[in-house]
Amino acid sequence: MSISMLRIGLLLALLSHGALAADARAFVGARIVDGTGKPAIENGTLVIQDGRVVAVGPSDRVKPPRGAEVVNAGGKTIIPGLINAHGHVGETQGLRSGAQFYTPENVARQLGLYARYGITTVFSLGGDREAGFRMRDEQDTPALKRSRIFVAGTIIVADTPEAARKQVDEVAATKSDIIKIRVDDNLGTTRKMAPEVYAAVIDEAHKKGMRVAVHIFYLEDAKAVLRLGADYIAHSVRDKDIDAETIALLKQRDVPLCPTLTREVSAFVYGSTPEFFADPFFLREAENREVSEQLKDPTREQAMRESAAARQYQEALEVAKRNLKKLSDAGVRIVMGTDTGPPARFQGYFEHMELELMVQAGLTPMQALVAATGDAAKLLKRPGKIGSLEPGAWADFLVLAKNPLEDIRNTKSLEAVWIAGNKL
Repeated sequence: MSISMLRIGLLLALLSHGALAADARAFVGARIVDGTGKPAIENGTLVIQDGRVVAVGPSDRVKPPRGAEVVNAGGKTIIPGLINAHGHVGETQGLRSGAQFYTPENVARQLGLYARYGITTVFSLGGDREAGFRMRDEQDTPALKRSRIFVAGTIIVADTPEAARKQVDEVAATKSDIIKIRVDDNLGTTRKMAPEVYAAVIDEAHKKGMRVAVHIFYLEDAKAVLRLGADYIAHSVRDKDIDAETIALLKQRDVPLCPTLTREVSAFVYGSTPEFFADPFFLREAENREVSEQLKDPTREQAMRESAAARQYQEALEVAKRNLKKLSDAGVRIVMGTDTGPPARFQGYFEHMELELMVQAGLTPMQALVAATGDAAKLLKRPGKIGSLEPGAWADFLVLAKNPLEDIRNTKSLEAVWIAGNKL
C-alpha cells in the first residue's frame, strides 16, 4: 500500500472517531455532485481542512470531526468549482483589447471576476505573459482567493517550418502548460497556417514533451492535425457534420474537444439586445452592465445585423451543436470552454450559458457538469487535484440553492464560492 493511501486511510479513521483538529469545516445535509460522473450523494457531508477536501460521502458514513465548524447545507447542492478549458486572461478592458492592457492588475481583476461567477480555474489559451505565469506558479496554496490559471503563453504564428520550430522552442522555454496554434482562415478573410508549418509545430512540441492545442473551424483541418498528433481540439468543427474518421482519431488517443458554443453566439447575438442583458445573474457585475449598454449602440447593432460573417457563425452554431451531441454519444471526451476574454465574451457569465447550450445540444446536465469539472481537470493534468470533490483535492467548490441536475440553469443559483477552502 502506498504512503498516500495510508494517509487517506488514517484520515478517514480519524474522521470516523471525530478526532480532527478545530480548523476543519464540515458541510452537512447537501446534495453533492463530485465531478466524476458518479450519481449525486443525497444528504451528504463534505469535510475540508487546510484548503483541501479530507472526506466526502453520505452523512450516515461521514461525520463532522470533533471541534469542526459545522455548516448546515440542507437543501443546497454542492458541486466542484467550474473549469473553463478555453479562456483568455489579461488583454481586455471593456470593449477594448490589446497587449497594453495586459498588466498584473488586469489579470488579477479578471481572475476575480471568473471566481465570483464560480469559474474557479481558467485555461488561458494564448496571449499570456509574465503576470499570468507568476500567478500560475503561486496558486498551490491554502491562501488562494481567486481563480486558478493555466497558460499557453505566446501563440505560434510562424510562416515556415524553421520559424515554427524556433517559436516552439522559445515558448517551451517559458514552461507554458501547452503550445497553441490556429489553423483557420476566419471564413476566408485571412491566410491559414500551412500544413508543413503546423506539422513542424506538432513534431517539435512533442520532442519537447509538450502538448499542442489547435484552434480549428473546418472538418478537414481537424482530421489533418489529429493525424499528426494534435493533443487538444480547442473549438467545434463548424463547417460540416462530424464523420466516423474524426471520431476514431479523437478516441484513438483520448483527445478532448472543446465546443466553445458561446464563441459563436458572441459573433451574431448583438445585432439586437440579447435576452441575457436582463438576467440578474449577468447584471450582478457592474462591468457587465457598463459593457452591455455600449453594445446596445444602434450603429453597432446594425453593423452586426448586416454582417455576412455574423450570419455564417450563427449557422455554424447549429452545426457545432449537432456535432457535440454526436461526439458525446460516441464517447469522445468533451471539455467545457468558451473562448471568453476577448471583448463582448463575458468572463464568468458565458460559462454558465455554455453549459445551457451544451444541454440544449443534447447532453445531460451531468455530462455537461463533468465536462466542466472532472474531465476538464484531466485535460489540465490535474485529476484528483481540481475539478472533483475527493480526498486530497483542493477545496474549490460551489454552493447552489437549486439542483443543476434537474435544470442546468440552476448553476446560476450560485450562493457561495469556495477556493482552497476560502469563501469569497
